[in-house]
Amino acid sequence: MPEAVLALDQGTTGNTALVFSRGGNILGRAYLELTQHYPQPGWVEHDADEIFSGALKVMLEALDDAGVRPCELKAIGITNQRETTVVWEKATGRPLHRAIVWQSRQTAELCQRLRRDGHAPTLQAKTGLVPDAYFSGTKVQWILDRIPGARDRAAEGEVLFGTVDTWLLWKLTGGESHKTEPTNASRTLLYNIHERRWDDELLALLDVPRAMLPDVADGSAEVFGETVGHGELPSGVPIAGIAGDQQAALYGQGCWRRGQAKNTYGTGCFLLMNAGDGDAPEARGGLLTTLGCDAWGKPVYCLEGSVFTAGAAVQWLRDELGLIRSAEETEAMAEAVDSNLGVYLVPAFSGLGAPYWDMDARGALVGLTRGASKRHIARAVLESIAYQSRDVLDVMNRDSGLPITELRVDGGASANNFLMQFQADLCGVPVDRPTQIETTATGAAFLAGLATNFWSDPEEVSHARRRERCFVPDMPEAEREALYAGWRRAVARVRSD
Repeated sequence: MPEAVLALDQGTTGNTALVFSRGGNILGRAYLELTQHYPQPGWVEHDADEIFSGALKVMLEALDDAGVRPCELKAIGITNQRETTVVWEKATGRPLHRAIVWQSRQTAELCQRLRRDGHAPTLQAKTGLVPDAYFSGTKVQWILDRIPGARDRAAEGEVLFGTVDTWLLWKLTGGESHKTEPTNASRTLLYNIHERRWDDELLALLDVPRAMLPDVADGSAEVFGETVGHGELPSGVPIAGIAGDQQAALYGQGCWRRGQAKNTYGTGCFLLMNAGDGDAPEARGGLLTTLGCDAWGKPVYCLEGSVFTAGAAVQWLRDELGLIRSAEETEAMAEAVDSNLGVYLVPAFSGLGAPYWDMDARGALVGLTRGASKRHIARAVLESIAYQSRDVLDVMNRDSGLPITELRVDGGASANNFLMQFQADLCGVPVDRPTQIETTATGAAFLAGLATNFWSDPEEVSHARRRERCFVPDMPEAEREALYAGWRRAVARVRSD
């Protein structure tokens, strides 16, 4: 009998594969970094072929690490960087352009035009999103505009579009399955989240042919296709669970009830709240309305606040400034000083996301004095992640009418004890960290396992999540609010308006 489920987490900085047992334990893992391309300031691109080859490599390495033979796999789950856009030829599988990454600002002018022409209310009403370069729709438009004949070929079905989940599914199935599911579709600016379909008015607005779009499944836990042979990866393995990375993390955290929330600390930082399966909540304060999963993987509404730069600021500290050798060093550096000494980093390297949505903002390090050291700068980097999350949490509390009483956390930076305690102190709510912080992959595995009866029901799945530590607020309110006021002043300095 098959003994394992494999989850592929295709992220912004790399591919991760994890192999899970029936008890929800990780049997094996593998990771491979992904090359980042920056053709112009503010532009970020990936090689779509490298995404796939890297994914295949880590899947096989993780199976080997787990001691699981490929033929023993029950299912594969996929979770992915969501808005990153791939356009390719159907006949050859050749990408027409590098994948445009969710962070990339190269379609900012198209988004500004949509705002100027008065289309923002229609886009938000139908998609729950705002006209920002973050989302996929304008990225598709941009690629089609720049490649002669591409739009006409797309209208004939000769050129296909997909977010990364769709690209990986298409490649793994040998071109047999061109599909996505609601959580990824809801991030494109092309999908009506109320009617659950591609929207003709939006397709016309962005000049994207319907024929190039993938089919959208009813939910995230179902069989989307089966593998064809790729080297040691055999044919016939069901690809049975797919969800965008943040919704997969929400699912992996067990946030299946209305009002439950999680925050993922990755390249960016993403706070999501399950808002239930009733009417879509109205996001008034700079948040987004999007689709997530209920306990069985069916669509529910969520409120989301997206912070563009979180862990990426720590990478900047390491790679561009050379102040650290590894991200782990920042915890001790931050704890080595008594305060931030008035130093704030606003990491608007790709503009500011929620709740500001300022594409033209740029980063700044403010409050420097002669006494500021690299330890204060490292502390400011970590604190900036918590401040941005507080920005989102405050608005989410107000817009939802469901005050968050506990924040479940995951992602690489959630391992940083200084950051997690500061987050609890700054927000005034307990921060719950699970034993398994790679909940993005965990969510994809759970969805795939449910779809193939590897796990019988959500109750069986829920036992796999266990708390590792709870960080309890321990900062006086006056200190908390003074620090936050300093952050708001720093943000005001970089705003473009």
